[in-house]
Amino acid sequence: MHISLTPELEAIIKEKVTSGLYNNASEVIREALRFMKTNEELIDQMKLDHLRSKLAEGEYDLIEDRYTELKQEELSDHFKLIKNRAIDRINQDKKTLC
Repeated sequence: MHISLTPELEAIIKEKVTSGLYNNASEVIREALRFMKTNEELIDQMKLDHLRSKLAEGEYDLIEDRYTELKQEELSDHFKLIKNRAIDRINQDKKTLC
C-alpha cells in the first residue's frame, strides 16, 4: 500500500518516532487508525445515547399530555417546517466550522 502525506503530517510522524514512543512510522499510523476507529465508535455511541434520551423525553411528554395533535392536512406543512429547521441548523454548523 502506498499513501501520500502532506509535509506537516510527515513531520508529525517523524516527531513521534523521534520521541521514542514509536519504533517506526507504521506504528504511528496504526495507532492513529486505532484512535480514529475508537473515536468514531464513541461518537456513534454518544449519538445513540442522545437519540435514546430524546425518545424517552418524547414518551414522557406523551404520558404527561404535552403534545399537539396534527390533522392530516397539517402534516405536509409541519414536515416542511422540520426540514427547513434542519437545513438552517446544518447551514449554521457549516458557518461555525469555517
